[in-house]
Amino acid sequence: MTDSRDFLRQDNNYRTLKAFRKAECVYDVTYYFANKFLVKGDRTIDQMVQAARSGKQNLAEGNIDGITSKEMELKLTNVNRASLHELLLDYEDYLRVRGLEQWPYNDSRCVQTREFCKKHLDSAVYREKIKDRSDETIANIAITLIHQCDVLIKGLIEWQKKNFLENGGIKEEMYRARKAYRDSNGFNGQNGSNGQYEQ
Repeated sequence: MTDSRDFLRQDNNYRTLKAFRKAECVYDVTYYFANKFLVKGDRTIDQMVQAARSGKQNLAEGNIDGITSKEMELKLTNVNRASLHELLLDYEDYLRVRGLEQWPYNDSRCVQTREFCKKHLDSAVYREKIKDRSDETIANIAITLIHQCDVLIKGLIEWQKKNFLENGGIKEEMYRARKAYRDSNGFNGQNGSNGQYEQ
């Protein structure tokens, strides 16, 4: 008998995805930043927090939906990417209109931040580190995290596309599972079977 674990994907633990863990860091930093530095009642608070939330939640939802719909998985993963780019613009706008500096790519502070963010995927680390930082510094940390998360998500999208091309979608998986079940249980023209497989 075909093992039920062979039917549909069983690897959809989104919490193990680096992109999800990085997106969670972005959300925690953004929640602190928006509520700390933006004036209460400013609609940008909700917009930034919701964009950060969408950047995390859609990744999780897409990962689970991918069990039965690779099309939905790709769509939601890209929505996740779009939300993070919306958030990126909010941080860039915040710095620009207040005359604060967005650190150049080769600036020593940016280089140091990139290296730190590459090594840390635990959002608790960032919640602790940003407590005594300025709004300019936290915004630049968030920008760095968003760029790194974007790279991870682009890689995830490419993997999802490749996986679809190689394995197909739910219909193909159902057909393969049913065929394997029928083959292993003698449904090949015996026991009343006509030897044809349903698709």
